Amino acid sequence: MANGALLAVGDALTAEAGLTAAQWQVVGFLEDGPATAAELARRRGLRRQSVQETVNRLLRDGMLSRTDNPDDARAPLLRLTAKARAALRLLGPRQAEWADAVASRLPSADVETTLRTLRALRDLV
Repeated sequence: MANGALLAVGDALTAEAGLTAAQWQVVGFLEDGPATAAELARRRGLRRQSVQETVNRLLRDGMLSRTDNPDDARAPLLRLTAKARAALRLLGPRQAEWADAVASRLPSADVETTLRTLRALRDLV
């Protein structure tokens, strides 16, 4: 239920940038540098096939480009294009504004507990 609600909010936030929430996640991971579709899937905890579908749409939409992978010729590296970087510049402030608005409606102790719990869960997996 919470995941669906967050995806719906993500889709609303990203629509103007020409992305879906799932595409935004892929683009966000690549902000740190190039990666293969399999690496993205592992980092997101998803099947490579589902990530590959998202990657294919991003390639068609001009958000990603492929480059040769010196470590594995069968698995190209994916890189952000200027179009994707522009989308990220647009989305960063919008996401921060949304998060601040949500957090402002909750007791700060609850927000702090939630963040601590999420960080602990992240460190466990």
